[in-house]
Amino acid sequence: MLEEVERWLADRSWSAADRPLDQLLDLKRAAGTTVSVVLPALDEEATVGAIVEVIRRELIEGLPVPLVDELVVVDSGSADRTAEVAAKAGARVVHRDEILPRIPALPGKGEVLWRSLLATTGDIVCFVDADLRDFSASFVSGIVGPLLTDPGVQFVKAMYDRPLGDAPGQGGRVTELVARPLLNLHWPQLAGFVQPLGGEYAVRRSLLERLPFPVGYGVELGLLVDALHTVGLDALAQVDVGVRLHRHQGGQALGRMAAAIYRTAQVRLSRGHLVRPELTQFERGPEGFVPRTYPVDTEERPPMLGVKEYGRRHVA
Repeated sequence: MLEEVERWLADRSWSAADRPLDQLLDLKRAAGTTVSVVLPALDEEATVGAIVEVIRRELIEGLPVPLVDELVVVDSGSADRTAEVAAKAGARVVHRDEILPRIPALPGKGEVLWRSLLATTGDIVCFVDADLRDFSASFVSGIVGPLLTDPGVQFVKAMYDRPLGDAPGQGGRVTELVARPLLNLHWPQLAGFVQPLGGEYAVRRSLLERLPFPVGYGVELGLLVDALHTVGLDALAQVDVGVRLHRHQGGQALGRMAAAIYRTAQVRLSRGHLVRPELTQFERGPEGFVPRTYPVDTEERPPMLGVKEYGRRHVA
């Protein structure tokens, strides 16, 4: 590991307990900083309501000043009751297609995160996946904390244990098999991130609006790499928030995710001509193995600062 990364691990890795909530509230009130929490959601009725309820109960209601000023669930076309459950729990629910309708929406998590910048106004934007179980408010307060206490920090990732069933530490298979090797080999400054693909991270809007967003599963790796090049390693940090429990994907879904992440890395390495690659996987049918071919996400959205609707909002 690079000496620079060893120093970074000592200086920029914290625990959520290092910054008590009352300290954060005092700093937030003094600075006038606003915080938006965004949950990208697709068919998450089983978990999204509980997450919203915890954030409202512990980080919004009954506090001298709320830590979270905006709580938004962006629904990307759920076929279940995700939107209804989230709204009943107290979130503002916005459909992906209602944001920036001039540009037809593409499928993918990164698309939802990119559009959420137009649906929120906070100085700090905190993303939280909507499939978490046994959710703790420290997932939000922990990663927002460094942005309120240290003006030099601009991007904070959550780190945590990810059990797979009863096996501790076996989650994050795409991280270990794809993302971590890519980062160590090509962006060794990022080798210290425990959960580089984790969906819980808080970022200053002033940085997010300058970054391109891969529309699919590559968004977490893309944002992390581009943030490194934009603001440098010392502006990045991570906070230990404990244990992350969530729904695990099947092997073939993980394969598609891995292909998108690899392609996102490839684009950043080459910045060459973009093609639309495909990934073929196999499923056993009645007469043997059947190939199924899927497109790999390669589209990216430009930095939000270049979108005229976003610019008009700032002028207004």
